[in-house]
Amino acid sequence: MVTSDMLRHLEQRRPDLNRQRFYAVAVEQDLFGDWRVLRRWGRIGTHGRGLGEVFATRGAAEEAALHLIRTKTRRGYEPARQGA
Repeated sequence: MVTSDMLRHLEQRRPDLNRQRFYAVAVEQDLFGDWRVLRRWGRIGTHGRGLGEVFATRGAAEEAALHLIRTKTRRGYEPARQGA
């Protein structure tokens, strides 16, 4: 069973540039005890693309996820609006 311990969904909406993007980051533990950072990105309304990385510890995975979130926030992404 995979457990999700951290999930963040960010969006960047720039109608003037026809830019409607999302970026999602999740930290999960798999059946073997490894910690994974899963990220998915793409245009809002699509499935997008994804990538996963494996880490030995929860702390290392959370640190990597927070780094990704900070980077995207600096690039104009914001927390997704509820119900939008």
